[in-house]
Amino acid sequence: MKIVLGSDHGGFEYKSKLIKFLKSKNIETIDVGTFSTEPAAWSEFGLKAALKVQSKEADYGIVFCKSGQGVCIAANKVKGVYCGLAYNDENAIKCKTHDGCNMIAFGCEYTTYEDVEKRVMLFLNATFEGGRHLERLNILKKFEEKK
Repeated sequence: MKIVLGSDHGGFEYKSKLIKFLKSKNIETIDVGTFSTEPAAWSEFGLKAALKVQSKEADYGIVFCKSGQGVCIAANKVKGVYCGLAYNDENAIKCKTHDGCNMIAFGCEYTTYEDVEKRVMLFLNATFEGGRHLERLNILKKFEEKK
């Protein structure tokens, strides 16, 4: 499994810690930046991570900013990428089981790092349920094809 991670300056610390955690679990990572706490645009790094998922260079993506909203919005601009904000444990699971997300986002001002680790593993270990959820996801896929 290969995971791409991206963050703005507000998510840099969590992203850096999570990369070490994932590597300790023998999960390969791609870090698309930012690489410091100097001010950086969430939009740039949300898009960079999403493009790695779109191209299949990464299986999943994890993005961070202070609220989580910005990087989530940016990631969802990329065709074939579905990113959800993992604001609690149940939602981290349902992002994948119900919504077919291939990326998750975290708001570092509203989530502890320990919760991030737990929710990432919940997300990665979850399985898309298909069925009625696939029908709903297909509506988005058909819409994307019209663009």
